[in-house]
Amino acid sequence: MASVRDLILILQLFFPPDLALQQGLYVLASIISLYPILRLHLNQGREPRQPARTGWFKSLLTLLTLAFSIEANNVEAWTTGLGEGRADEYAEDICRDLNKLYMMLGLDRTTDSPFPFDFRRPKPILTTSRLNCVFCPPGDSNLIPSLRRRRWDKIQTVQLLDSSFHWVEASLLVAHCAKCSADYYPDRITYKSPGIRGRLERLEYNADVLRVSKQGVWVSRKIAIAQEKALQRFHSGWSNWADWVNDCTGDVKNKVTYRQSQRLFLEHFSRRLLVAHGKANGFHCEAHPSSRLLAESVREAIGINGGVLPASMAHGCMNCTHVKRYRSDLVREGAILGGNTSVANTTEPEADVDPAPMEQGLPGNMPDTLPQLEAPATGSPRGYVRMAVMNLKTIRHKKCALDECQNPLYNYKNGRFCETHLDLRNTCGIVPCGRLVHQPGALTCDTPAHIAWQKMYENRFSRLSFPGVQRLIRRQQAAAEEGSAQQTHGPSLRVQLQALGDTPGDQVVHTFKAKTTYGLQTVQWACGVPIGWGKCYRSESAPQVLGILERIWEDYPNSRPGFIAYDSACDLLRHIVTQNPGNIWLTTTKFIVDAWHYIGHRASDILCRTRCNPAPMDGSQPDLILTVEDENGVVHQTRAFNTETAEQLNSWLRGFEAALQQMSDVNYDFFVHVLMMIYGETMENRIFTKGSELSDDFWAAVNGEDMET
Repeated sequence: MASVRDLILILQLFFPPDLALQQGLYVLASIISLYPILRLHLNQGREPRQPARTGWFKSLLTLLTLAFSIEANNVEAWTTGLGEGRADEYAEDICRDLNKLYMMLGLDRTTDSPFPFDFRRPKPILTTSRLNCVFCPPGDSNLIPSLRRRRWDKIQTVQLLDSSFHWVEASLLVAHCAKCSADYYPDRITYKSPGIRGRLERLEYNADVLRVSKQGVWVSRKIAIAQEKALQRFHSGWSNWADWVNDCTGDVKNKVTYRQSQRLFLEHFSRRLLVAHGKANGFHCEAHPSSRLLAESVREAIGINGGVLPASMAHGCMNCTHVKRYRSDLVREGAILGGNTSVANTTEPEADVDPAPMEQGLPGNMPDTLPQLEAPATGSPRGYVRMAVMNLKTIRHKKCALDECQNPLYNYKNGRFCETHLDLRNTCGIVPCGRLVHQPGALTCDTPAHIAWQKMYENRFSRLSFPGVQRLIRRQQAAAEEGSAQQTHGPSLRVQLQALGDTPGDQVVHTFKAKTTYGLQTVQWACGVPIGWGKCYRSESAPQVLGILERIWEDYPNSRPGFIAYDSACDLLRHIVTQNPGNIWLTTTKFIVDAWHYIGHRASDILCRTRCNPAPMDGSQPDLILTVEDENGVVHQTRAFNTETAEQLNSWLRGFEAALQQMSDVNYDFFVHVLMMIYGETMENRIFTKGSELSDDFWAAVNGEDMET
């Protein structure tokens, strides 16, 4: 094998003196990698009547020429001093004496080894990228204290899963500030804070590696990005992703555990979420926190039981933002204006359904007609409107067994109560019995009827699972389709329980198992970009929905949408008008029913018909109408916005439903924050790719410039 002296001689004999050192080392590495091609060239040359320059030789020449040429990822000094167009010449010189060069490198050209060099990569060094302390002010010489190596530390050998999915040993060195005792790790900074017992930590948001175990296991940040893409594209969870990585690495000794996979998810997305929500600079938590404590700290910073995507408040695109329109615009475009009852349901109710009142009027404090604004003069600003869409997804998580309690469970493995109601564990689960249980661990008192009802309940539900419920619903729907021409729409699951005394079985109130939240309420722009989300607990009631809207726009009062499409918009609007006629929502936003659900609303509801119609044909809400002229010259009215974009998000979220149902409230909130951020970024990229961003022509129209053209 060649020595350092031989290497210097090779560089002097075969490489031009004006070649940059960086490029020279690259060319030398390229020459070593070309050895298998040389073997093929020499082997072909043994046969009779073969040319001196075989096809393999030409390939060698081409690859060497590329090594000498300028590449896109090289720095300016890559070819310092190298004459332009001389790459072919240098490659030719080296190829002509390639046999001698390999002999000087210690390679025997007769060997059968395809790769005789045994390269060993050096251990990666894991340390902070900072040089000075971020907490200490400049000293007497106006210099910020530099970071030192901790005197009591030895160089730690840790395991690293690098960006190429290989387990390697790495050397970890922790930097230390002698003045404030802050410790600088590759992915975090731990420090002491006055008045706080123990140490705190700040996250490093540009870290190349992340620690996923206190036992010295680190993972490249690029692996975390791969985990993010697997989540986005394949709905991959922590466990199956860890199994996939272990299958890919094939390492018997080192494996990614499920906890390490979850920790990688939390470490990576904690940084992503804090940056996306503008909370990165002020965030801190307990030093070296557990996974639950880290998730709790991040959730507390960006939103508990709900959240908002700050970047979405400034979003606008052609699909959710339109130039303000007026009734005169419809008249000018030739629209034929008429009534607006043609969309609502005017059929008679079924016999077993309570008939709706013939005419449900407007609340007393609401005007009979919508005020119509006059179009501004030509050249005056017209403004713009945006539409948001709201929808409920039945994606739940467990909560306290008491119906009126919204607190999370104290024990998510097999618990039933929150921390506040833990004392009810020793009380009979039949409400409102109130007696103590007949033995420790029992669920009822010693009343025989209660014990028998609880056993019957367990026999019915002990093996009930989410996949099992879905399977049962599918079978019921299939049987309904085969046995009756009148199919049942939507899920159908009927559970028959025996009565308890005079109380029907389905009306018995009990605490035998934990309850769940009612669903996940999401709000997004009409283009699909998420805005925020919240939870409904016992039902999708108007007060809860209004509370979610209030929390989302609490810090963004000037970003309220001009329209909100919601399947129960008429009930929500009636609630707002009745409870608080001065609510700011009534002056900033109009609530409309989305097109799909509007066909099921009654035409006898005047408020729904005149205020919540998604496409009123009388011109009362011209922002919701566009005019289109067909090939025969007839003008038709079409909806200006897509009110069904929430269904796309709903379909995507459905792939995570089974996982979310089993999570604690902390992991549920953290995971939903992640999903909303990922989906928002996906939609933003899609809008950019399709060129649907707001153009200069749009803003010119908003400002009244060249509106007629």
